[in-house]
Amino acid sequence: MRIAEISTPEHFQAAAAPDSQSPSQNQHNQLLSQIQSKIKQTESHPTGTPLPDSLPSELRQLLTNLTQLAPFPAANNSLKLHLWKLSYRLWNACVDFSNAAAIRSPSSNRSSQNVTKLRHVAADMLSLAVDVVGVHSPAIKSASFYYKTGLAWHDHKIFDLASTCFERATDLLSKLDVSKILDAEERKLLLDLNLARSRTAWEISDKNLALTLLNRSKTLLFGSSAHFIALANQFLAFAKAVLSRNENNGSFNDVLKLLNEALNLCEKGLSISRTREETVEIKELKSKTMRFISAVHLQNGEFESVIKCVKVLRENGGEKGDHHASLPVLAMKAWLGLGRYSEAEKELKGMVVNKGIPEGVWVSAVETYFHAVGNAGVETTKGVFLGLLERCHVSARAALRVIHRVVGDGNGIEGLRTRGKVVAELASDERVVALFASEAVAKERTAMHAVLWNCGSGNFRLKDYETSAEMFEKSMLYIPHDLENRVIRAKGYRVLCLCYLGLTQLDRAQEYINEAEKFKICLQKNDHCGATNQIQKMISCPDFTPDFLSLAAHEAVASRALPVAVAALSNFLNFYNSGKPMPTTEVVVLRTLVTILSQDLDKEAEVLKFLKQAHKRASELGAESFFGKGEVGRREQNWFAVTSWNFGAKCGKEKNYELCAEFLRLVSGFYSLMGVGQMEENNVTICKSLIMTVSAMIASENQNTTPLPDAEVKHAVELLERAGKILTSLSVGNIEGDIHFIYVLNAYDMHGRLNNLESQHHIVKNFAGTKTCSPQYLLQIGLNASQGPRFNAEVATFALSECLSGFLSSPSPNYQDVALIVRRLIAIASIHKGNTDDDAVLSMYKQAYRIMVGLKEGEYPTEEGKWLAMTAWNRAAIPVRMGEINVAKKWMNAGLELARKVAGMETYQAYMEDYVAEFEKKFHTQIAGEIQPQQAIGESSRGQPRIKRYFASYINTELFYSSF
Repeated sequence: MRIAEISTPEHFQAAAAPDSQSPSQNQHNQLLSQIQSKIKQTESHPTGTPLPDSLPSELRQLLTNLTQLAPFPAANNSLKLHLWKLSYRLWNACVDFSNAAAIRSPSSNRSSQNVTKLRHVAADMLSLAVDVVGVHSPAIKSASFYYKTGLAWHDHKIFDLASTCFERATDLLSKLDVSKILDAEERKLLLDLNLARSRTAWEISDKNLALTLLNRSKTLLFGSSAHFIALANQFLAFAKAVLSRNENNGSFNDVLKLLNEALNLCEKGLSISRTREETVEIKELKSKTMRFISAVHLQNGEFESVIKCVKVLRENGGEKGDHHASLPVLAMKAWLGLGRYSEAEKELKGMVVNKGIPEGVWVSAVETYFHAVGNAGVETTKGVFLGLLERCHVSARAALRVIHRVVGDGNGIEGLRTRGKVVAELASDERVVALFASEAVAKERTAMHAVLWNCGSGNFRLKDYETSAEMFEKSMLYIPHDLENRVIRAKGYRVLCLCYLGLTQLDRAQEYINEAEKFKICLQKNDHCGATNQIQKMISCPDFTPDFLSLAAHEAVASRALPVAVAALSNFLNFYNSGKPMPTTEVVVLRTLVTILSQDLDKEAEVLKFLKQAHKRASELGAESFFGKGEVGRREQNWFAVTSWNFGAKCGKEKNYELCAEFLRLVSGFYSLMGVGQMEENNVTICKSLIMTVSAMIASENQNTTPLPDAEVKHAVELLERAGKILTSLSVGNIEGDIHFIYVLNAYDMHGRLNNLESQHHIVKNFAGTKTCSPQYLLQIGLNASQGPRFNAEVATFALSECLSGFLSSPSPNYQDVALIVRRLIAIASIHKGNTDDDAVLSMYKQAYRIMVGLKEGEYPTEEGKWLAMTAWNRAAIPVRMGEINVAKKWMNAGLELARKVAGMETYQAYMEDYVAEFEKKFHTQIAGEIQPQQAIGESSRGQPRIKRYFASYINTELFYSSF
């Protein structure tokens, strides 16, 4: 739509030119006449044909020439009004072109960009006369031109120009007193400008600035529910963007921050909403945001938070609360994660009546529930599945999935028996059998027979012949009655015969008689050497059995002759490789040995020897064969792991780091022998032991002043890789921030020894995306990476940049800290990229400038602002001497822009502007071949070097180098 004229024609006529004109005014009028001619050409151009490419550039050149004559005298208000009229004419012509392009088929991108270029010229033209007298809110009108032009550049994905427009608009509005702006449209412009600038910063991956701008937007809501909705939607959009790019890199905390911000805004917006439509819209946005929060919490393992969110969603509004189909699925998985199986069962049963849930999702929910609950959930799974059969048609494949999940791998005899009964009931249900009757599901029918047969075989091996017989009988329901399957049916009958025969077998018992009188006499006399000799003689006797050693150890412990007990049990271990039956298990002997040695001082080395032997034997025989099956085996294995941890901690406190590393290494070794499910239960301890093992290795190296061998370094890297995988799988609540931080420091150290710079960066980057990370941790990592033997400029830059992001994301950033980090980042970029990538250093100064845009005077430390302006200006010195004109112009412009943002630099700003104007003028003459570069840059009209005359006392080229 067109923008209305700000003044009537009579107004402009009343402001006619004065009777006499100065030479400067003649130049103004001549340029304005040329601009007006080009605008007439634009207005007369047919809207159905593309604009010529030369028109925007010609108008831009004329405006540049006019800009060199600014600022205009305050008395020449008629000139400024004339500029306003021309600007609005050009803008309205652009609106006509855009409207015409929208009606017909989409115009080419190049033609559309030409229109946007003209809009940019109109906005710049209006800003030249922003201090015009007689126009209401001129700064706001000028800012609106820049805002709409920035939106157009953003649509073209030319984000640098969009950012420039938004920054110009922000500069214009930052000079106003926001509290005095009462017009609703003008207030909306303030918020929309901040949001648009934030979106553009996000697109160019300047996340720090994007989030800072969103936080600043909270001061521009003016109690309007529409403003709250707009800002909440932007936070939600950024959260979705992070989720869409997230590949399990631990960015959940960033997403939650954004979603919580959106949720808080929704709640505040509800408290001030005035109409029913506004209330409904905010409630829908709030519910949507909370569902996203629930899903993120679920992925991150924060199950209690999921339950809270679901409860709030359901209760808000009473019967009209949120009943989205995803809520029962989220709630069930969260209850399972908390181990609250009865509540999960209620959610699962409640899903039976919800016909909006697809079969695949429903069956997957059943599988998830049973996988978590195990044997305790078989009856519930059966009831729910039969309820599903009544509610709708279930495919044979879905039935097979559920029954296969119920069968599982059992958990001992009772587990297999319980599951077997439920499977038998499900498999024999007429409705389930009917699903597999047709030839179209022959493949699924064969699979069902195999599942039931294997379940029966498992029970048979455990001698549970009753359950086994029942499973084999049910499997025969899935064998077709044809000639091809007669062999399979006959096999089933034979197995059933064996099962019924097996029900008549009885168990056997064994008895042991042990005696060792001579040995006992030696113990009573405290003759430890004599008792040990008796043990050796006992072994050589022809009627010796290992039972005598067991008795000897028992008597030695009872008599507190611990060395003798150790000798007896050590000999006892030698017989386990013989293959003969032993009176007790090997694991019990080793556990007893470690327990006995633990009661004596300075026996850590011997304890370590037997713990290593236990780990070796468990690795050779298998965990179940060595430790035992079921709960007993699990407890044995835990005992060895915990004992290794305790001795490792003890040695660490005593600064015996070499033994400490060996003990801690065994902790993960014992836990790694467990099954997958049991390992997951102890993942936190495994992770800690792996990380602390490497820490002990490094401490031992420092203590002995002997570098770690390459083999040990590679082994340490392997341990840390295992720890890293576990850290990735752990939920946030289970990870201690200090442990994760120590892992990062150790991994950085070890990969640095292997000169693996890419891995160093990958580890730090992953850590920065976790919830345990804090700006303080990143600051330490950045400092560590920027100095010492493991120097890595890329990691230092990343860590300090993320640290800067953390500070800027806070509601009230400490700009003193921000300024210090910016200075450090510039130092690193200058030293390590300055010679090869000048743009990288320049981008740091531009980032600092963008942070300063919109801040109040003094909010960014003045001295740091001066440092930025001066060092940016001084960087132009070398390019000037080398004749690199374009590079010099970039740095001078950067220094000038920064100086304009710093209080107290007005005098230097004027000198800089004067020098830049002379520089551009002489550079233009140089191109024409009239003078040499050295003359064009260094001297004023009086022959004295301007830069020396103005800055010799404050700014010099040496300042840049000395600042580092």
